[in-house]
Amino acid sequence: MKEHSYDKSEQLGSTETGRPWNWMLFPFSSIIAAGESLYAASSGHGIYEISGSGQWEKLSAGMPEQANTNRLQMHSGLLQACTNYGLFQFDNGKWSDTGLAVPCYQYRLLGGTGYAATEYGLWIHTQDKWEQSSCTDRRVYDFLNLPQYLIVGHDQGISLYDRFMDSWAQFELNRAVTSLSVFRGHLLGSSDKGELLVGDKKGQFDRIRFGNHFIFGIKNFNKEIYVCTDHGLFRLGYIKERLMLLSVKLGFPVTDVDLQGGQFYMATLFNGIQTLDVQPQL
Repeated sequence: MKEHSYDKSEQLGSTETGRPWNWMLFPFSSIIAAGESLYAASSGHGIYEISGSGQWEKLSAGMPEQANTNRLQMHSGLLQACTNYGLFQFDNGKWSDTGLAVPCYQYRLLGGTGYAATEYGLWIHTQDKWEQSSCTDRRVYDFLNLPQYLIVGHDQGISLYDRFMDSWAQFELNRAVTSLSVFRGHLLGSSDKGELLVGDKKGQFDRIRFGNHFIFGIKNFNKEIYVCTDHGLFRLGYIKERLMLLSVKLGFPVTDVDLQGGQFYMATLFNGIQTLDVQPQL
């Protein structure tokens, strides 16, 4: 794999003071690659667009000054920011309020309907209005909307709605579940304790620690699960009936990752924005 770094001055140009951009290595928490641009968010320092030429621009117009961004998303060519002030959308050079004014942690547009994970449950956006949908007494961090199931990760564990049976199942895990995915038919979650939660298909979850690695989150690209940790970026593997972390890039804490055009874009705590060319897997 070929490595790149978006914190090098020869790539990024300079700030107005003449300093190279890498003097401000913000703790980045979310990243989105879209076309020729890269978008990165840092709690307390705002949201930035990085152009293909390496120039950085802070996207602050219309965003509350004290806003902290939890996640970035891109839908229908528009950038969305999930913040402690609600959900905002970037269009025509400025941020606009979407009407959801409660702290937001995740947003997805599915089949023309918007879904938002918030401080007060899961909300849906239809016919130009937001309505509470489910888990209204829980702080929801992530969700999966599958053909048969709606799966919600929240501050007490996981809730699962079976559409065929029209019933909910509650999995109280004594953990906040901050991201969700599916791997080999098993439901996966990352917890606020840095663990990987793995469903056994029988209604129970195993809590797995990989040494002293702290897991920040999990992402699904091309049916592969990538794990962001305080030791680097890993791919989840299954070898001899055991789950294993296979290293992709080590050496710094990776908090979020995106994949575009055969290249990983990694948000890190201390090393700015890093990129890595992806080699085809044998």
